[in-house]
Amino acid sequence: MQKQFDLLYIDGEWRKGNSEETFENINPYTGETLFTIQGANEADVDEAYKAAARAQKEWAKQPPQVKRELIEKAIQIMEQEKELFIEWLIKEAGSTYRKAVGEITTAVNFMKEAASYPNRMKGEVFLSHVPGKVNKVYQEPLGVVGVISPWNFPLHLTMRSVAAALAAGNGVVIKPSKDTTVTAGSLVAALFEEAGAPKGLVNLVSGKSSEIGDAFVKHPIPRLISFTGSTGVGKHIASLAAGELKCTALELGGNNVLIVMDDASIDMAVESAVYGKFYHQGQVCIALNRILVQASVAEEFTSKFVAKVKKLRYGDPGDKNTQVGPIINAQQVESIKEQLQRAIDAGANVLTGGNWNGNVLEPTVVNQVDNRSPLAAEEIFGPIAPIITFETEEEAIEMANEHPYGLSGAVHSTVGHGELIAKRVETGMIHVNDQSINDEPQAPFGGVKQSGLGRFNGKWALEEFTETKWIGVQNERTDYDSFLK
Repeated sequence: MQKQFDLLYIDGEWRKGNSEETFENINPYTGETLFTIQGANEADVDEAYKAAARAQKEWAKQPPQVKRELIEKAIQIMEQEKELFIEWLIKEAGSTYRKAVGEITTAVNFMKEAASYPNRMKGEVFLSHVPGKVNKVYQEPLGVVGVISPWNFPLHLTMRSVAAALAAGNGVVIKPSKDTTVTAGSLVAALFEEAGAPKGLVNLVSGKSSEIGDAFVKHPIPRLISFTGSTGVGKHIASLAAGELKCTALELGGNNVLIVMDDASIDMAVESAVYGKFYHQGQVCIALNRILVQASVAEEFTSKFVAKVKKLRYGDPGDKNTQVGPIINAQQVESIKEQLQRAIDAGANVLTGGNWNGNVLEPTVVNQVDNRSPLAAEEIFGPIAPIITFETEEEAIEMANEHPYGLSGAVHSTVGHGELIAKRVETGMIHVNDQSINDEPQAPFGGVKQSGLGRFNGKWALEEFTETKWIGVQNERTDYDSFLK
């Protein structure tokens, strides 16, 4: 398997990009430069898309078992090369060892689901209103899919789209985040190369968004742009794609809420909140952003929550005992610092944490904030937990729905009561007596409002990565005499 990762992968060849621009791949914990890469330019993007289009024509003709075998072979290789994937997730993405292992397991599970897609692409035959005619509906590949992948769960969130696209008969071009060009790009391309993907079917263009971002979306070949990232960038991609009348699958930002009612198990809610807020340093689109607690149980919840947060081990992601590792880069660090300071200036009280060491932030809990505080109104994407109190159920639901996002969430209450509340929260996904970080390969994943368009996973992903074609078959002569006379 290819292990030189400072290269692009276009039409079956590993080579340097043609941009005059370079960028560094940096370890977020140590600050070490892992390598410098010569980026792609628009000509590289054009070549990659054309290669994918050529390869896809033949790939679409392959029988289901051939497509399935490619995914299954890739799974086998990933499991054999597990330590390589763990190494790069730690040193490039700042993943803790536990998170790296979990991300690989999740990616494999999603690949297993995708391997079933070729045999699930079904047609349909139904009668026509026209005598002697039969209608047939086919589910066909889109053609070529452009995948723009993020840095927080780089392997899983890239593989989610790439494996589904390939299994459905499409070609792929990947544009990874420059912070994780290996784990969101090079490793994926190398994996499918080793698994035997036809030349040109999978391509990788690493480069600065300022140089190739718009060209990647606007290029006439891709029929779908699959993007996971911020709402602001997602809106820009959607506007570009709309101008070219192409499809988008957008999983965007979240402002995910945990509602803790006074009839909840407080111990259970506390454990859910710690995991849902601090897993991968809070750098998860579906992580908890706001913790809403009914006033009558707020003191008990807060005391137990702070006690557990103080026990979290933070620091070196390479240490297998670490639970909270580094923020991805200095720019993100400064953004989170600024959010915290604005909240403090507005009256927030830091109950624990708030200290920094390089890109590592001590797990932090604050209270005395309201639902319009910077820590509540904006996606934090870091290990800061704001606790906000409410009096009534109606107030909690109003607060949950106040902001223009709706990706994930959670409610702790008695089961029946919790489900009734969950139905009233405006979000694409929500979990009762659990936390917000849930993703299953067979369940629909996606948001409402400004948290995205479309759904990933299971039959919903298969719908996103295919298109429907109607063929009408006339078996008898049609009487056109009324028109022709």
